[in-house]
Amino acid sequence: TRRSSDLINRAGKEELMTLTGVGETRAQAILAYRETHGSFSSVEELMQVEGIKEKTYEKLKDQIRIN
Repeated sequence: TRRSSDLINRAGKEELMTLTGVGETRAQAILAYRETHGSFSSVEELMQVEGIKEKTYEKLKDQIRIN
C-alpha cells in the first residue's frame, strides 16, 4: 500500500490502483468523479464515488489525506 498526502486528487489510474481495495473499476470511478466534481475536499467524500461504500472507505481512509 502507499501513503500520499494528496494522491486522491492528483493520481492517475495506475497510482490509484496501488491503494488497498482499489482495482481498475474503482480507479476509473474515482477519476470520473474527480472529472465531474473537481478535487475531493474531504476523505469522506470518497463514499460519494460509485462502488465505494463504507467497507472500502474504511480500508482507504488511513492511506489518504486531503490537503
